[in-house]
Amino acid sequence: MIDYLLIMLVIVSVFLILIAIGLKANKADWGFWITNVIDGWIRVFCRRYHRLNGDNINLPETGGAIVIANHISGLDPFLLIASCHRPLRFMIAKEEYERFGLNWMFKLAGCIPVDRSGRVDKAFREVIRNVNNGEVVALFPHGKIHLDTEEKTHIKPGLRKLTQKLACSVFPARIEGVRGQGSVFTGVILRGKTRLTSFPPLAQSHFETDDIDYQLGALLLGRAVDPDSFQHSKS
Repeated sequence: MIDYLLIMLVIVSVFLILIAIGLKANKADWGFWITNVIDGWIRVFCRRYHRLNGDNINLPETGGAIVIANHISGLDPFLLIASCHRPLRFMIAKEEYERFGLNWMFKLAGCIPVDRSGRVDKAFREVIRNVNNGEVVALFPHGKIHLDTEEKTHIKPGLRKLTQKLACSVFPARIEGVRGQGSVFTGVILRGKTRLTSFPPLAQSHFETDDIDYQLGALLLGRAVDPDSFQHSKS
């Protein structure tokens, strides 16, 4: 009986320590203490284990916004969370959103499932509603894991369609240094030396240019694009 109580005491103590670590590292208020604890764990995991370095994404304190990044592994959403001081509502493929054992976490984080069979209107309406309500939505505009070495450069036209309906800034970022690129799970497990580069935000007017899908895609993939050119593409 005493041994059982000691074991339970150790388990409870470890659990409380983990909660304290999560709350101390937490930087974004997700509206629920459990989600805030997970936020803190993600930041510790990315900063300590994956050695995340580089920029923080300089989001406004309030108001809706969109964060975009290249997508090279399953670690990418964690790296974006660890680089932002506000909660992110991720667009996520429906089949991933419904994955057994993880669905509860995606729901808790307010993720937006996308039916990639072509019926995306519902997801787009949800993004518009969230941004208009002052939330920050994060998405990977190449659509799925897309390595720097792949031939295709253009992002999908969905981002441009969203900006036509939303008067908010878009914050581009580039992720590098992940090991196990191309895999959902390997990138999370293998320790890398990750880096995030945050580029200047783009206003709605920037998405009126004809070649924005190519320029932005090239920027996210680390190809020869001067990010300052975006700032002068439209006045």
